[in-house]
Amino acid sequence: MGSEINPSGVLKTNWVPGQPTVDQVSNSMQIFGIVDYVIFTLMLVSCGGIGIYFGFIKKSTGEDEYLVGGRNMKTFPVSLSLIASFFSGISLLGTPTEIYVHGTSYLFIAFGVILVGFTMSSIYLPVFHELKLTSTYEYLERRFDRKVRILGSTLFFIGIMLWLPIVIYVPALAFNQVTGVNVHIVTPFVCIICIFYTCVGGLRAVVWTDFIQAFIMFGAMLLVVIKGTVDVGGLGVVLQRNRDSDRLELPMTDLSPSTRHTIWALVIGGFVHWLQSAAINQNMLQRYMSLPNLYEAKKALWIFIIGAMGLIGICGYSGLLIYAWYHECDPLTTKLVNAKDQLLPLLVMDVLGQFPGFPGLFVAGVFSAALSSLSTGLNSMAAVIFEDFIKPFRKTPFSTRAADILMKLTVVILGVVCVGLVFIVEKAGTHVLELTITMSAIHSGPSLGIFSIGILLPWVNAKGALIGGLCGLGFMGWVTFSAQAAIASGNIISDEKSVTTEGCTYWFQQAENLLLAVPPDSVFETTVEGSSETWAIYRVSYLWYTVTGALVTMSIGLIVSIISSENVNKLDPTLVAPFLRKFLKTDNSIELHQVQINSVHETRFAEEITSEPSNHTKRST
Repeated sequence: MGSEINPSGVLKTNWVPGQPTVDQVSNSMQIFGIVDYVIFTLMLVSCGGIGIYFGFIKKSTGEDEYLVGGRNMKTFPVSLSLIASFFSGISLLGTPTEIYVHGTSYLFIAFGVILVGFTMSSIYLPVFHELKLTSTYEYLERRFDRKVRILGSTLFFIGIMLWLPIVIYVPALAFNQVTGVNVHIVTPFVCIICIFYTCVGGLRAVVWTDFIQAFIMFGAMLLVVIKGTVDVGGLGVVLQRNRDSDRLELPMTDLSPSTRHTIWALVIGGFVHWLQSAAINQNMLQRYMSLPNLYEAKKALWIFIIGAMGLIGICGYSGLLIYAWYHECDPLTTKLVNAKDQLLPLLVMDVLGQFPGFPGLFVAGVFSAALSSLSTGLNSMAAVIFEDFIKPFRKTPFSTRAADILMKLTVVILGVVCVGLVFIVEKAGTHVLELTITMSAIHSGPSLGIFSIGILLPWVNAKGALIGGLCGLGFMGWVTFSAQAAIASGNIISDEKSVTTEGCTYWFQQAENLLLAVPPDSVFETTVEGSSETWAIYRVSYLWYTVTGALVTMSIGLIVSIISSENVNKLDPTLVAPFLRKFLKTDNSIELHQVQINSVHETRFAEEITSEPSNHTKRST
């Protein structure tokens, strides 16, 4: 069916008698059969079975066992758990959409991922693993004080509650595309399974379900990529069609921060964003803490880095494959899919729909990615709430049973809240990959800034860290929501690659102009004028958001510390990066460390040490 865009920007279509409508084509592709449902159900049942095993047969009881697996987990399962937890359905469905709509420049973020491996293994991981933390934010109290710890935990809570509803919603979109089942029917059912095995099995259940889900996730993506490439005519055809549409491109090298994807934004901005997610996030650190020593933790880190780069490559190529399939009939313009992030499920039904069980395997893979991220988030949030918001305010220690009940109750409550927030995420109606990175910057920039202050700037004090973190949170909240409002109003738009509907073999009708269609020059001129009216800071690339938040936090923290002039010379060397420890004064470090993590009793003890030099010297010796 031919189509064109008239000068008013309205897409006209020419209907040919006997052609199917877009709704008929869409319904014909929803052929999720009994075999597919069986495979999908088996994935859920296996996850529930692992929870039953670790919850009732090989019980995970006690705080240390429930939250960090007794600190004796195996390296390879933990490595795959890191990959499965980090790559949710947001990555599996969002990355192909990014490549289809904007081209391949996003894939250069992989260079930032490599930098994360070196930085984390030499600076952040040695500090956290040596301290044997359960809650990552316990570090902030040891380095600064309880107020900073509460701020760090609050930032994590904000991030989790912004992230998990998107994690749940995205795979429900995939399920809706292949079955037609409403997202709000499947979401609660699947989340109940996840809440169950996370609640009863603890970290061991989470890690071993992630282990299984990682294989399903990789297998499903490889199956789609290989079969789709063969069907479309081979790798050469895929690359040629994307080259002709200018989707095979290198990122720009200009220095403008408002350019969406420059090499600097992708490598530096991507590095900082991933560093926050991988190096100081409770979700990830909790797994590293479950390993017996630093060597095993570093080994798990590099397996994760290699696996992450491989998965980025697979997801990126699948975006090229989507365009190669639909290069003559864009499914977004025709409304064959209702959301951008349903492009990959559409490809799956075209490629694998005629083979019973394969669509079920793919949907199981997408849901596996989501469930692993959800279970990780719930387990980590239970650790933070128990360690940072409940335990410190209890004068007497919790019994093992009481601690178990509290943590499991926390998992249930948070899971229910996240399922409810899916209704809000559904109204966002934007590309989830960019939305996730943008919204996460509200908390991730300040959070990374506070931890980096503690590890890299030993002369910054608690007052500086607290004020810097609060200023970073306020600043990034203002910038992020203002920028999103400008995007929603049409004052800011991103350039998108051209598409066509000239080769469509079904009838559709598009009443309104789409950004994905190629509008006349007058539309671009109006957009440029509108975007110039917005503040320049709102037009900064979303990849610079986390960097900005971290720099604001660290700069203000440093300035406040210089003004307040509090003494921070006597600092426990284990609280800073290994390469800085030789520059610190090591005397009194043990006593000072005790002062920082305890209250009045230790403060009085420190005063006694100061007033008795001879005794002090003996203790230091």
